[in-house]
Amino acid sequence: MKPNFASTEKVIITAAITGGQHGREANPNLPLTAEEQGQDALDCYNAGATVLHLHVRDEEEVNTPELKYYNKAVRLIGEKTPMIRQIGNGIGVRRHEDGHVGFATLEERFDLVNIDPTPEMSTINAGTFGFKSALGEVPFLHPMSFNVEYLARCKEAGIMGIEIEVYDTSHIANAMALVDEGVLTPPLHFSIVLGVGGGAPATPENLLHMVHQLPEGSTWQVVAVGRYHVPTIAMAIAMGGNVRTGLEDTVYYRKGEPVESNAQLVERVIRLAHELGRKPATVEEARATLLTGY
Repeated sequence: MKPNFASTEKVIITAAITGGQHGREANPNLPLTAEEQGQDALDCYNAGATVLHLHVRDEEEVNTPELKYYNKAVRLIGEKTPMIRQIGNGIGVRRHEDGHVGFATLEERFDLVNIDPTPEMSTINAGTFGFKSALGEVPFLHPMSFNVEYLARCKEAGIMGIEIEVYDTSHIANAMALVDEGVLTPPLHFSIVLGVGGGAPATPENLLHMVHQLPEGSTWQVVAVGRYHVPTIAMAIAMGGNVRTGLEDTVYYRKGEPVESNAQLVERVIRLAHELGRKPATVEEARATLLTGY
């Protein structure tokens, strides 16, 4: 796939408002309750975002796979906004009952297809790797067999869109293997994640290389964390891609200045897009692009 530096296609903006790792110790403005997430979704929608990427927390503010928290947040977000509700399949890193630190189990992640009301989108992660979190390095497991079964359950549940998260080029090859097996059907929707410990570094060369590996007809967005966030999303906008922003990806607006809200981050993306000659997509336009089945 060739980057289009003269793209006039509208840019789809995803707001990742909470994440599955850091808490209010990283930024006190992180929305953790369903009520806070519903209000944040509305603020991000009013600012110009069209997709809401969701992780949830329990009463102890720890990320959780429990459906009652997902059900409430998904319902409130749907009541307040028309945004596409997208569930992050990784759930997040936490300390389990037996004391070990790690991501949610595969069985817990299967249960995400039972969220009620049914969200419009889910994500899959296209490869296993050692994820460097604030709690230490943990294995982020994504066996091909799990993705095959998870995608089948998503279809059965009526989830209409899948975003494929790729952390290096081998993950793109894994996604194409799922196409060869008939598990995924193009067009594919990719999220290129850069700068996460254990994945590809956030460099211009890596972004260009990974975009070149994508099959023609795909859509893609970039996710870049921390200090890499702004330069990488600006490059993605210039290349014709879509972008994700939010407190999941960066807790500082600029060095030494905490983010005030997720909407503040969305507003910055809108300004960058306008400066680079691109307009934000509407929810209806994002639905027509992303909710195409798989």
